[in-house]
Amino acid sequence: MPTLTLLLPELARVECTRQLAQWLARGDRLSNAKPGRETALRECFEFIGTALPVAALTRSLDAGDASGAQWLRADPAYAMADTVTARLMACGELGLSQEERDELARALRPLFGDAGYPLEALRPDRWYLRCPLDARLPAFADPRDVLGDDLMSHLPRGNYEHQWRSLFNEAQVILHNHPVNVRRVQRGQVPANSLWFWGAGKLPEWVRTRFAQVVSADFVVTALAKLAKIPVVDMQAALAKPDADILLDTAEVPEIDACRFSTVDLLFASGERLRYKHAHRWRFWRRVR
Repeated sequence: MPTLTLLLPELARVECTRQLAQWLARGDRLSNAKPGRETALRECFEFIGTALPVAALTRSLDAGDASGAQWLRADPAYAMADTVTARLMACGELGLSQEERDELARALRPLFGDAGYPLEALRPDRWYLRCPLDARLPAFADPRDVLGDDLMSHLPRGNYEHQWRSLFNEAQVILHNHPVNVRRVQRGQVPANSLWFWGAGKLPEWVRTRFAQVVSADFVVTALAKLAKIPVVDMQAALAKPDADILLDTAEVPEIDACRFSTVDLLFASGERLRYKHAHRWRFWRRVR
């Protein structure tokens, strides 16, 4: 029988349904992994490199031209100042119209073009910087790790951090009083008053996986599956008559006929790992709470 792997959020955030409670009680706890969704993705997909090149992967879907350069996401963001510092409150999806996107990008392009990193705002929520293959870039923080926090403690660090911190500050100056943001504030909308750099890297030359099908709404997972040459399908189709190993990327545990799978593996973003086998259903001495 095939195996099913569930890619899940942090264990504390997953609703404990009766089925999940049974798996947790009767399955085998495996060694914890390093917390983080990226760690779980690296368990599911094999490729060369130490970091997940989010920008190159999403670029491959958005434009199909990710090869031949390094890519960096420079997503529009909303930063809010308080009495002590500034906090990143939103990143990417700010509800920008195409016209607003174009106006803001037009104002920013000279700054990044002069620095040698052309800016391309392909979508209202996903903007890109094209970087030379040999460019040495500092470490950038995933916005999911920064939201609500002091953004100053998450600015680029490492090689050439001063250039990127300068670009960050200059972009904020350009965006702060831009007419688009003035109008958005007047309408009660959050301004796109900053950019957030993240996801640097180049497109992997190859990706391998043990799965035959993937279920996911995540663009990064979709891009990895595409490079691995396996289909991304909907959940109903995948679970109806499973005949091959499936990766199910989901925020909650759906109703699953576990008898159709020899093994169900649970990968939580908080690092916990659990394996539930078909025979584990007979572990009646392990009470389900």
